[in-house]
Amino acid sequence: MSDLARRLEDKLRTGEAHLGIVGLGYVGLPLSVEFATGGLRVTGFDLSAEKVGAVNRGESYIKDVPAARVKALVESKRLDASCDFDRLRECDAVIICVPTPLGKTKDPDLTMVVDAAKAIGERLKPGQLVVLESTTYPGTTEELILPIMTARGLKVGESFFLAFSPERVDPGNARYNTRNTPKIIGGMTETCTRVAKALYARAIDTVIPVSSTQTAEMVKLLENTFRSVNIGLVNEVALMCDRLGVDVWEVIEAAASKPFGFMPFYPGPGLGGHCIPIDPLYLSWKLKTLNYRARFIELAGEINSNMPDYVCEVVADALNEREKSVKGSSVLVLGVTYKRDIEDVRESPALDIIKILEGKGARVGYNDPYVPELHLDHTVMRSQDLISSVRAADIVVIVTDHSSYPYRDIVEAAAVIVDTRNATKGIRSPKIVKI
Repeated sequence: MSDLARRLEDKLRTGEAHLGIVGLGYVGLPLSVEFATGGLRVTGFDLSAEKVGAVNRGESYIKDVPAARVKALVESKRLDASCDFDRLRECDAVIICVPTPLGKTKDPDLTMVVDAAKAIGERLKPGQLVVLESTTYPGTTEELILPIMTARGLKVGESFFLAFSPERVDPGNARYNTRNTPKIIGGMTETCTRVAKALYARAIDTVIPVSSTQTAEMVKLLENTFRSVNIGLVNEVALMCDRLGVDVWEVIEAAASKPFGFMPFYPGPGLGGHCIPIDPLYLSWKLKTLNYRARFIELAGEINSNMPDYVCEVVADALNEREKSVKGSSVLVLGVTYKRDIEDVRESPALDIIKILEGKGARVGYNDPYVPELHLDHTVMRSQDLISSVRAADIVVIVTDHSSYPYRDIVEAAAVIVDTRNATKGIRSPKIVKI
C-alpha cells in the first residue's frame, strides 16, 4: 500500500479528513449529515444556491433529515455547503451523489455524473479518494469515471483512489436509515477498496467490501430489478384475479402465511420513485450492448408501466356502474407521492393517472398532505380540502395510502372509491372497488 493510501486511511480513522459530497438531494444530504455526525468535516456541493443556502442556515428540505441535526452540525463547524467547486481541492475524499435519470429514448442519461466527475477530475490531487454512489450500469466507474480521473496522469490505486458504493436510501423507512443500512464497497484496486471502507466506517455500521466496482454496480441493479420483477408478477396476478373474480389481496395474505418459499409483494397503481422504475432499465440497456435481451426486465417493465391505464379502466367501469361517464365527472385522487408518508413525487403513477383521466375529459383534483402544490406539465394543481372534496367528487381514487388519512371517514363521505393499495382493508362497503 502506498504512503498516500496510508496517510489518507489514518486521516479517515482519526477524523481529520475533510469530505466533499457532490449533490445535496435525497442521497447527498442524509449522507452529509451522517458523516458529519461520525466526526468528519463535511462540505456539500450543489449547483442549487437554494439548497446550499438552506444547509448553511441549518435548515433541512428533506423529511427524513431533522433540521435540528443539520443546525447543530453547521453550528459546530462540522457541516457546510458551497456552490464553489474549486473548494473540492480542500477535500481528502469526494462522494458523487447526483441523479442518473433516463433520457427520452429510455437510455441512461449520465450527464450529471460526467459533469461531477469532470469537476472533480480537473481539481484532483494526489492522495484523494473519489467514490461514485449514483446508480448506473455495470462498468460505469471503470469505463467512464476512471479515464476522467486519470487524464492528468494520476495512477489509480497509488496516487489516487476510486470506488463505487451504491446508495441504499429508502425514504420514509422508520427502521432503516443511512447509518444502519449495510453499505457495499467496490474499489478499482484492493487499496481503493480498503481506503473507501475506512471512509464509510466513519458513518455506516456495517461495510461490506466486494471484489470490484462492477460487482458493486451490479448489486444495486439486482436489488431493484428483484423488486421490479416481483411487483410486475404480482401486478399481473392482480389482473388475473380481476378476470377470475378473486380478491387478489386475500390471495396474497393467505399465501404469506407460508413460513418458507414465499415473500409477499403487493400490487399497486404502478411504480414510482427514482430507483425501481429506472434502475432495471440501466441493466437492460447495458445488456443490449452485449447482444443480450433482458426478458424478465422488459416484461415486468411493460406490466408495471401499464398499471396506470388499468387503474383508469377500473375508474371508468366504476363510474359506468353508476350511469356516469369519465368525461365530465369529478375525480379526486388521494395521494400523489410515489409511496406513503413521504413528499417525493418523482415518477409517481399518480401523475400518469391524472393525465390519463384528464385526457378522457374528467375534472381531476387531488389531496396530499405532503404535496401542497403539484407541477404537472405546464399547470399547477393545489391540494384540496380532504373531506369536502371527497363529498363533492363523483369518484375517489386512492393512489397513495398515507397513514394519516382517516379511511373510514373517507369511505363514509365518498360516492364511490377505487382503492389501488388495499388502504380500506377491514372496511366493508359497497362503495369500495379494489384493483
